[in-house]
Amino acid sequence: MKILVVGSGGREHAIVSTLGRSPRKPQLYAAPGNAGIGLEAQLLDGSPDSLEGIERLLSHARSQGIGLTVVGPEAPLVLGMVDRFQAERLKIFGPDKSAAQLEGSKCFAKEFLARHGIPTGSFRIFDDPARARRHVESCPLPVVLKADGLAAGKGVIVARERAEALAAVEAILVERRFGEAGKRLVVEEFLEGSELSFFVISDGETFVPLETAQDYKQVFDGDQGPNTGGMGSYSPYYDLEDPLIRGIVEDIVKPTLKGLRSEGIVFRGSLYIGLMLTSKGPQVLEFNVRLGDPETQVILSRLRTDLAEVLERAADGRLAGLELSWDPRHAVTIVAASDGYPGKYTTGEVISGLDSIADEAVKVFHSGTRRGPKGEFLTAGGRVLAVTALGKDRSEARARAYAAIPKIHFAGMHHRKDIGAPGR
Repeated sequence: MKILVVGSGGREHAIVSTLGRSPRKPQLYAAPGNAGIGLEAQLLDGSPDSLEGIERLLSHARSQGIGLTVVGPEAPLVLGMVDRFQAERLKIFGPDKSAAQLEGSKCFAKEFLARHGIPTGSFRIFDDPARARRHVESCPLPVVLKADGLAAGKGVIVARERAEALAAVEAILVERRFGEAGKRLVVEEFLEGSELSFFVISDGETFVPLETAQDYKQVFDGDQGPNTGGMGSYSPYYDLEDPLIRGIVEDIVKPTLKGLRSEGIVFRGSLYIGLMLTSKGPQVLEFNVRLGDPETQVILSRLRTDLAEVLERAADGRLAGLELSWDPRHAVTIVAASDGYPGKYTTGEVISGLDSIADEAVKVFHSGTRRGPKGEFLTAGGRVLAVTALGKDRSEARARAYAAIPKIHFAGMHHRKDIGAPGR
């Protein structure tokens, strides 16, 4: 079996690595991949972030005889990559363009939640800057402002001061800092509580839940500083049999998939539900239509079931009867980031020490890396590596991950020091 994984981040490296454990021994390809993925899969050229790039990947799938394509990032899903492959009768895992609206348009997602009575914070949608300004001049603080479309994870602003909220309206609707993604603006209620990342894999009718994970969004310890794509994660967070999780499945997951079907949308792929556990119960913050990063690194590290079988059955609409098996150990991942991230950062720094980690319970997933002219590993992104460890409990997994971090070096490398610490 030949499998093509589309994407270039830590999520995709974790997918490739997990597929590599399949008893079917699939031949793995990745496009465009990164330096770490290149150690475990054959890299193909081509970016999935444009229609032209998708056509190139389609050509690769045909010429290489790919039996299953797995789409990692959101942009090609929103562009309709799945629709294009399906039109050519090529098997692909991921939601089609209509289902990808759940992530591609925050306005669509919030209105969908409201239509189907799924718990979420109150909200208003604006395309007129003057009306948006009048609203944020009087709404309760803090307030959350979101550009409607994809903005590389940077289109969400939590404003704690009135001036900050007004500046966000200017940035999104007037300056159009996020381009077409900022044609509309969602202004929504700020929800208090703790966050939970919950994932399911769906074939359109049936779904299987993945193990829970806790994500750390802020760049600095103690959840300080600006939001990032994620600075670390651990799993499990809650037991899948916990009444809270059972309630989320009944009150949020099932109504979401049922609501999509009622609107003629068949969701086949990974659905991420970002939840805030509030005093009123779990409420939906956002949807993603793919696996998260760095949650994928800890979740898939614990998966015992053959991932190739899971993804193929989901793509074929054959998930019924499948139950996933999990490693009882805990997993912790710590992101090593470039200096300045999530703001401006430099790339091309030499990475050393990757070959000095001898602990078999530790895996270093590459997020933003490339090969240099002499075969050396170089930084090529804001989030560079995700150092992931397994242990009998969270404390042991955390200790192993943090013991590996000092062995790795690149100029400006920084990481949070409280990932997986007790009390969260």
